[in-house]
Amino acid sequence: MTPFRAAVLHIVSRIPPGKVTSYGAVAAMAGQPRAARGVGWILNNLPPDTDMPWWRVVNAAGALSTYKLPGSAGPVQRARLEAEGVTLDSPGPQGKIADDRLWWDPDPEDLPG
Repeated sequence: MTPFRAAVLHIVSRIPPGKVTSYGAVAAMAGQPRAARGVGWILNNLPPDTDMPWWRVVNAAGALSTYKLPGSAGPVQRARLEAEGVTLDSPGPQGKIADDRLWWDPDPEDLPG
């Protein structure tokens, strides 16, 4: 496992229920601020039965993932977020995070290194 992959998985595993962060924020926290797509690739290639909370990672605009992640992203991501109390501003796969207070502000101890 590469150090970047290990850092990404560590960070994503620390996002608490009911909070979200972006691919770019995860990349920056992992020490690669221009690697948002790399974070997406890592999460997209998780095994289908993973317990990694990939659904808590959204794009920079706060929108749901539009490509396939474990469980066919859009509807599954929405359902998992809503089950954790995350509200979206509109129905369907185009919804965005409705409340800025839902963005994760990690403690330094949650970050690698």
